[in-house]
Amino acid sequence: MSWQREVTELDRQTEFAKEMGGADSVAFHHSRGRLTVRERVALLEDPGTFHEIGAIAGTAEWEDDGVVGLKPANSVTGTVRIDGRKVAFSGGDFTIRGGSADAAVGNKGGFAEGFALKARIPYVRLLDATGGSVKTFEKIGRTYLPGNAGTNLSAELMQYVPVVSAVLGSVAGLPAVQACMCHFNVMVKNTSQVFVAGPKVVEQATGQAITKEDLGDERIQVKNGVIMNLAEDEADAIAQVRRFLSYLPANVWEEPPVITPEDDPGRREESLIAAVPRNRRRIYEPRRILDAVLDKDSFFEIGPYYGRARVTGLARVNGYPVGVMANHPKFNGGSMDIAAGEKTIRLIELCDTFHLPLVYFADEPGFSVGRAQEELGIVRAGARIVTTLTQSKTPYVCFVLRQLYGVAGGLHQRGTGLYRRYCWPSTHGGSMHIEGGTAIAYKRDIENADDPEAKRAEIEARLQSISSPFRNAHAFGIEEIIDPRETRPLLVDFVEDAWRVVKTQLGPGHGVSYRP
Repeated sequence: MSWQREVTELDRQTEFAKEMGGADSVAFHHSRGRLTVRERVALLEDPGTFHEIGAIAGTAEWEDDGVVGLKPANSVTGTVRIDGRKVAFSGGDFTIRGGSADAAVGNKGGFAEGFALKARIPYVRLLDATGGSVKTFEKIGRTYLPGNAGTNLSAELMQYVPVVSAVLGSVAGLPAVQACMCHFNVMVKNTSQVFVAGPKVVEQATGQAITKEDLGDERIQVKNGVIMNLAEDEADAIAQVRRFLSYLPANVWEEPPVITPEDDPGRREESLIAAVPRNRRRIYEPRRILDAVLDKDSFFEIGPYYGRARVTGLARVNGYPVGVMANHPKFNGGSMDIAAGEKTIRLIELCDTFHLPLVYFADEPGFSVGRAQEELGIVRAGARIVTTLTQSKTPYVCFVLRQLYGVAGGLHQRGTGLYRRYCWPSTHGGSMHIEGGTAIAYKRDIENADDPEAKRAEIEARLQSISSPFRNAHAFGIEEIIDPRETRPLLVDFVEDAWRVVKTQLGPGHGVSYRP
């Protein structure tokens, strides 16, 4: 006697679950330009690798000791493989009561997080859920005091494995917080929104009528840095998830994945010799420098619309994954404001947690100044980034492209661990800019001169004449001035040295504690 009858019944009930909220609900979901959770999983997985956990969890209709219908839980959980590596995931099913908590069965999301933690594999959230609902009160027959005990696991998970959140619909309440409890997140243009509470709740609380788009679409949440990246459509969003994970190890105990390089490690791009203008007031596009130095087409930018004075992302150098940052002089002169500082902290913490060497292309005029920045707390923000960098232990290399001034300029350097610095001939710097510092340090000389403006210009010219990087090099204040075209070969050499250090740093707790 076999158990074929029960296996056949399992298959039948699994087919019920695959119908999700039913044909009409799925059609309505598609009409709004969105994929179903199962279609999303198909994009996430290497074909044929999806293993579902809890497939028939749901509310069954029994008749004469048999199941005649099954309303599945409004989430799908399991594992897939991405580029051959196992990844755990959970996905909200908006076709069943909008993914709200009152339609949940068990704690499938929490189970998936625990699975990822115990198996030491990355975790992906495919978010499309509205969070809590007052219907829950009626369902359980009482109200309750809110609690966040479940987020303990979410926070712990981030210390050990890569966590990614893709916002693929309207996300509110706890799922909105989960959208940020990760190392990388992305939302979809025109179809995704994130907010603490939806339009109806906002109207009840404030009296203000507002659409969900005006409350929390990409115009709000990508610009303010709540969501790091923006995707053109859901396929693009999930492709970005896959690409982000490709640079990271499965967990903090493993080395980041190294691939066979297809780019010449000794490549010397002629364009680099003129990449930085001789006129210090002229701007340039730092991404062109990144393209000329990093492995071709390997740079994956993170947060391009937030803190735009600094470009951040992941890339490869001779096949090795690295974190990358560069000042962007087009935005605020490249100076570090609070947003650029927060963005930099995120990258440093990511690199420290998952043992990625950090590469900085520096052109830092200093912390952003002015009353607006002071009112926002630029000094406190500056102290945070100073602390984060000095506590980091990942191998760190800096190529100084142009200027370094003040405390923010000093962040190009770290006094502990493997650190290396190279300066282009365009390098200049100091505790403060000559133009601003002259008016302070020589105030009396300028005021007492017959022609104050001419005197100021004379002093500035005298000081500029001694700002050559060669003078610093003579005093060994600069270790190496390099031909810019040597940047890639020297970077390859550094990363090869860095990997010896990376192998000794595997495991948790070697860097700063990650904060979302």
